[in-house]
Parts: sequence; structure tokens; C-alpha cells
Amino acid sequence: MRNFIIIFFVGLAITVSSCRQDFVFEPSTGDLFFSKDTVYLDTVFTNIGSSTYTLKVYNRSNKDIKIPTIQLGKGQNSKYRMTVDGMIGENNRVFRNVELLAKDSMYIFIEVTSDVADANPTDFLYTDQIQFDSGDNFQKVELVTLIQDAIFLYPQRFDDGTTETLPIGDEDIYGFFLDENDHNNEYFWTNDKPYVIYGYAAVPSGKTLTIEAGARVHFHAESGLIVGNGGSLHINGNLSTTPALENEVIIEGDRLEPRFSNVPGQWGTIWLSQGSTNNQITNCTIKNGVIGLYVTGNNNLLNPEPDLRLKNTQIYDCSNYGILSYTGYIDGKNTVINNCGQACFAGIYGGSYNFTHCTFNNNWSSSKQLAVFVSDYLKDALPTDNLPLVANFTNCIIYGSNSNELIIEKKGTVFTNSYQNCLVKLNVSSGSLAMANPTLYDILRLEQNGNKINKSPDFMDVSKNKMVIGAASFAKGNGINAGVLFDILGKPRESPYDIGAYNWITFPSN
Repeated sequence: MRNFIIIFFVGLAITVSSCRQDFVFEPSTGDLFFSKDTVYLDTVFTNIGSSTYTLKVYNRSNKDIKIPTIQLGKGQNSKYRMTVDGMIGENNRVFRNVELLAKDSMYIFIEVTSDVADANPTDFLYTDQIQFDSGDNFQKVELVTLIQDAIFLYPQRFDDGTTETLPIGDEDIYGFFLDENDHNNEYFWTNDKPYVIYGYAAVPSGKTLTIEAGARVHFHAESGLIVGNGGSLHINGNLSTTPALENEVIIEGDRLEPRFSNVPGQWGTIWLSQGSTNNQITNCTIKNGVIGLYVTGNNNLLNPEPDLRLKNTQIYDCSNYGILSYTGYIDGKNTVINNCGQACFAGIYGGSYNFTHCTFNNNWSSSKQLAVFVSDYLKDALPTDNLPLVANFTNCIIYGSNSNELIIEKKGTVFTNSYQNCLVKLNVSSGSLAMANPTLYDILRLEQNGNKINKSPDFMDVSKNKMVIGAASFAKGNGINAGVLFDILGKPRESPYDIGAYNWITFPSN
């Protein structure tokens, strides 16, 4: 026992003597290392805050150091803000006597909110520096961001503190009616500056919103566009000749950083409500919404004209649907929809749908996602509660990562559902919906009506929304002349005709 006590106290003495009682910080000598010498904060709109960017600072010496100052070069006037290892310093812009242990590192998080007037007038770049220490020990990291001017549309705030809303059914939503007396006529969106929308912009009866070629439209979270009863939407994009898509109309969220480019669900939807008429969308890309296009039609198959005409339109990365239509009348040519949480196209509760040379593909990570879903009734409705449905697909690709990418549900008797020279991913095993309904199965069975079942479309790169088909595609040369003379890129269609929105090409080698 006595020996044990002696050993315990000897060990304790050694431990105590070896423990460091405090840290002695020496002045920094200007030998800091950084994870990057310039922090590029991606493009932001004027007066809209950026995402947060990271800089890592390293002390690779064997000494604990104290950095006298870490500050923004423009001091308290800088439009940048930062935190240093969780500290906010003096208004997030100046930090004094920052300690950094030997062989240790710290994080600096940087944001920016700036007006285009603060930027360089020749290149619209707003710049500053993070400065470390001074004199002979001075070090710096450059900060650079592009400030883009824009036209901002949003609900008014009234003197009583309330905000403009739109009456939708029994509810009011955050939104506003467009006004022809504001912003040089809010019913005509030009390509001079991007448009940034907060809340839902509404087109009332008798008005038409026209969006000209080359326009860029950005919706904030939970925002979108509503075309009301008697209103119209005309998106008039043109074919582009460069990868910048200079003549295409592009509609997306308002986060411009590249890492947001393919993030679904950043904004709400474009709602073509019941009674809207003569809606036309040409040479347009819609991406990153919850529902790309939401169409609630007129419930009348005798309508002489479609509720919506689509031509050369692309819809990508929607968290729910690319197009969701209830009793709508849609005519689509050269339309491409890819990667949606539930379905690329869903025509529900009847309607009339004609798609020619269209590509529907869904590789969403889910066991229930679909490329195409058509139905003449609503879920949980009475068995007799169904509406007439006409759905015609000609020279279309219906494909994706699941074994079955097409679901057809029928309860009524007025139901026309045809597929001509389509490439379809279909589960024809026993027990599938198609096998359970022989009439529908016969429509789609192998080689009937020129259809290709469970054959590869050979897309270029589904993950990057590059849906052009290659030389190995079964869509190559297996279409018919359906009267659509050019593909989505404006290239002439020639016999033998290809299925889908694109003519086939030889993929470039890596």
C-alpha cells in the first residue's frame, strides 16, 4: 500500500509539472498561410445578400501567436462582413488581438451585400481585402464579387404596416398584381436587366404578360407567377447561337452561385389558372422550382385552342412536377423535362394532351418517381367522378431510372390514350398495371405502332440535363414524320426521323 501511494504521488507530480498552466502568445510575424489567396464570392444581385464563403487561416509555426488586427481593407465602410472563429469583432469588420495556437488553424466566414453603384463601373466588380497585421508583417487575401443590377418586383407595404396580398380561394397569399404604370410597364419584361420576383406576380383578366427573347427571370423562395382567368402569358424566346443561350428565356431561382444551379425547389411555380387563355411558351428554360408549370384548365375537350402551347421548352430539377395539369389542354412540341420529384408530366382528372417529339426522363432518387402519369380521375374520389381524357404521344421518349416510367389510370369510358413511335420504359412483368389492363398493354406492346419498349435512349449526360441522344440510341431513326420540321436546337429533321426532342449527334470524346 505504501508503495502504491508513493507511485501515485510521483505520477501526479510529473503530470502537474508537465501540464501547461497558461499560453504565452507571441506577436505574429507575418507567416500565416491561407487556404486561398483570393475569395471569389459568386455573382449576387444588387442589395441581395450572398451565400457564406470560407477562408481557412493556418499557423504552421511551433509558437502560439497573437494577430494584432484582422480587418476588411475598407473598414467599417466595407460591404463585406465576416466572422473570425465565431467572433463578430467590431461590426463584423475589424478584429483585434486574435489568438491562434501553434500548428492550429481558424475559419473566417465571409458574406457580402452591395449595391451595383458600389462596384467598378467598367466591370461591376466589388472588391476588398482581408488584411492581417500591418507594417512588415502585413498579409492580405483578396475579396471579389460581381454585382448584377436587376428589376425587383414585389408586393407593396402599406402605411398601416400590412402588405399587399392576392385572394386565392379562401386564402390570401403574399403577392401582387402587375402594373403597366410601373417599371416601364410590368406586363412587358425585356432583356435589359434580370427580373427578381418576391411573392407571386399576378396577371389579371384582359392582360397579357409578354417576356421577350433573352430575358432572365429569377423567383425568390416561395414566389412565382399566376396567370388569372382571362389573362395570358407569352414567353417569346428565340433560338440561340452560343452556349450562353443569349436568346433563350431562362426562369430560375434567385441564387446565382453555381452550386445552386441544379438544386430543386428554390421557388414555387408558374400557375396557368382556370380560364387563362392563349398561353404560349417558346424557347424557354424553366428550372429549380417546386412545380415548373401548373395548369388548371377549362374542363372542356371541345375548346378550339389549347390552354398552353409549348415549343422548344426545357423544364429541369423540380422538387415535385415538371408539368402538373388538371383538366388542361396542352400542345407540346420539342419539350424536354428531366429530374422531378414525383413526375415529369402528370395529366390528372382528364384533359387533352398532345406531345410530339418530346423527351420525358426522370432519374430522381425515388422508387415512386415517374416520367409520365395520366389519369381521368382524382385520387380518393368517387368511382363515377372522372372526366374525359385524351392523351397522344408521338415520337416521344418516356424513360428514367425506375423499371416503369409510365402509369396510366382509367375509370371512365371517354379515354383516348395513344403512343406512336415512342421509346418507353415499361414494366411488362405479371402484375404490373399495364398487364392488368390488356387494352392499355396492347397499345404499348413491343413494336406495335412503332414503339420501342425498354430500349436505351443513350442520353449524353442526364445528371447535367444534357438530354441529346447519341449514336447508340434506339431513338435514332425510329420515328415518323410528325410535321415538326426542326429539333429543339433548330436543326432540320430528315428521314429517318429520330424520336425525342433532339436529333442524334456523335458525342465528343472526353
